[in-house]
Amino acid sequence: MVPSDETIATLIRESKTIAVVGISDKLGRPSLTVSSYLQDHGYSVLPVNPVLESVGHVKCHPSLEALPETPDMVVVFRKPADVPGVVREAANRGIRRIWIQEGIRSPEGYRLAEEHQMQIVMDRCIMKEIMRLGKGTGH
Repeated sequence: MVPSDETIATLIRESKTIAVVGISDKLGRPSLTVSSYLQDHGYSVLPVNPVLESVGHVKCHPSLEALPETPDMVVVFRKPADVPGVVREAANRGIRRIWIQEGIRSPEGYRLAEEHQMQIVMDRCIMKEIMRLGKGTGH
């Protein structure tokens, strides 16, 4: 199901703290570019990657369960086979919004998100959507 622009704008506007699962510390990687963009636009970003200690000067967490706070939304930069596990972990943590980045499709992850009554956007870039929708996002 393709979310409406209104749904996307609401998700973006109502999410202040965003966990980025699969973040990289390598310049030029989409996950780092998007995370930096989110930070520059007023979002609090919680990096999640079990093999990194930090990204820039921000502590990286090994999992969603290890986060010091519950984020408003999770943005996923992982291969499709990993998406269902991330959705389950987010649901267990009580996170109600999940965004699967552009180029990543997981029918099972989508089904699980709906099963857990989560709001989900799949195969879209959150940075591009913020740029496209403009100031209506509230950040």
